[in-house]
Amino acid sequence: MDQQSYEHPLNLKQARRGTEKEKADLPGRAHRQLSASNSAYHRLLGKQRLRCSGCSCRGSSTGTPSVTHSSICGVAPVNVPKTKKTYCKNKECRKHTLHKVTQYKKGKDSLSAQGKRRYDRKQSGYGGQTKPVFHKKAKTTKKIVLKLQCQSCKHYSQHAIKRCKHFEIGGDKKGKGTSLF
Repeated sequence: MDQQSYEHPLNLKQARRGTEKEKADLPGRAHRQLSASNSAYHRLLGKQRLRCSGCSCRGSSTGTPSVTHSSICGVAPVNVPKTKKTYCKNKECRKHTLHKVTQYKKGKDSLSAQGKRRYDRKQSGYGGQTKPVFHKKAKTTKKIVLKLQCQSCKHYSQHAIKRCKHFEIGGDKKGKGTSLF
């Protein structure tokens, strides 16, 4: 037998570029990790590269419609039902009633707000930018705020939930032991 001096790659990215013979020479654990990560992904997507719709994971879905967002990205969207039974604190109710759930959206900024009037006054004329412009944005997501409307008295209340990248109201329910695709 001839002695071959084969150096193992330091990371799995280098191993993915190698040939099948080089992959076979990898130590057991690294080879199992490599084959498991590749096979599950390629079994699901085949040769074509699918893209999902409505998120930041590179565009829209052009492949088969049966493949869902969670199967491509590995991230399931937060799914909230369209109605929710919760406490209504209005004087008329003050009990648990059925509420309609919608997502809160920020309204248009008012031109007559005191801060906006002060800013516009300071900016007018010569002198360039007078106040600092914020550039150090760190967060990639916003906290989701649910707007709840009581079905009996039409009173609105708001409920903040955790941060998430993908959010939907009234999506498909996942049954016990079933997958969505």
